[in-house]
Amino acid sequence: MPWWLDLLLLGAGVALWIAGSDQADDVWRVFQRFLAFVAVMVVLLGGRQIPLEVAALALALWLPSARRCESRDSG
Repeated sequence: MPWWLDLLLLGAGVALWIAGSDQADDVWRVFQRFLAFVAVMVVLLGGRQIPLEVAALALALWLPSARRCESRDSG
């Protein structure tokens, strides 16, 4: 996949995610975020871009675990 198509899909994904955050309708918000997720996954998994895959993995490992968030909220 060419680099400009990767950038286009990433830009569309970010724009859809931001637009979905501003929606009052829950169904439309979930749909827009789902489309954003699919666009980013196409870039990550279809393009075989190792730097993007490593960045996504680093972001996933950096995020807090659910157990840590639950213990912080309850106590």
